[in-house]
Amino acid sequence: MVISTRIEPGTLPPALGAPWLAAESYWHPAHRPLSAWVEHAPFAFWLVSVLRPTSVVELGTHWGYSYFVFCEALRRLGIDGTVSALDTWVGEDHAGLYGEEVYEYVAEVTRSSYPNIGRMVRGYFSDSVDRFERGSVDLLHIDGRHGYDDVVEDFTTYLPTVSDRGVVLFHDVAEHRPNFGVWRFWEEISQQYPSFLFPHNHGLGVLVVGSSAPEPLRALADLAPGEVDEVRTAYATLGAVLTERVEAEKTLARAQQTSDELAVERADNALLRDQRDELEERLSAVDEVAARLEAEIAALRASTSWRVTRPLRWAGSLRDRA
Repeated sequence: MVISTRIEPGTLPPALGAPWLAAESYWHPAHRPLSAWVEHAPFAFWLVSVLRPTSVVELGTHWGYSYFVFCEALRRLGIDGTVSALDTWVGEDHAGLYGEEVYEYVAEVTRSSYPNIGRMVRGYFSDSVDRFERGSVDLLHIDGRHGYDDVVEDFTTYLPTVSDRGVVLFHDVAEHRPNFGVWRFWEEISQQYPSFLFPHNHGLGVLVVGSSAPEPLRALADLAPGEVDEVRTAYATLGAVLTERVEAEKTLARAQQTSDELAVERADNALLRDQRDELEERLSAVDEVAARLEAEIAALRASTSWRVTRPLRWAGSLRDRA
């Protein structure tokens, strides 16, 4: 099923009232960096409101969009917990390589907005698993390298850390590009646990691995086909609203940048005009001085004393040449 993520004129988000919707589903993230995860924020807010996790672990953070969403949810809901973001922050073949500015951006947002919630763990996932006790993680988000073997390793390595209430999220389950194997692993693992799939925005798989997970999550994994379509359409629509907002913000930012550039250009032009006017005034003053000197020299040469002393000046010039 393909769901459009563009809001057409007259289209409104779904009305509140269904058990798989809550007021939190309509929240908008406080931080919206570049991301392929934008449209899953409404469901993530609902998920956190239902699960109320005290420990969230994210494998793969990049610019931090989903990480910030989880932090924001804990903060706004008043949940005493932590969100751990694991990444090397150097990139890889799927996300591409990038510089230190990405890590610094995520660190600055963490310090300024979520100092008591967010934790950044830099390094390889397999090297960091011992930081988390067995059965301590309520929400695990897997969004690292997307090869089949990679996602199998991430899930297998971190599954023992997941609690008996736990949920595992897989991003990019709808991506079938070369070297992407999350979809393949999802087809296998979703048959072993209660699950739900959102196909929009590259796909998000929801795997309810905990035997004591909250009832709304287990009910979500047991919906009738018609209800499944309703949930998917509702969250795709809510997500599309966020995409439209992000695009509008980008357009506004570009317009502001253009305005600023024009303002700078106008300021530069004004400065050039001022400098030109100053130079013209200085040249005019120089011309006035030159004209006055020329007039004085002409008057001097025309004077009686100049004519009377001319033979003396001539004799003096002959003496100088002798």
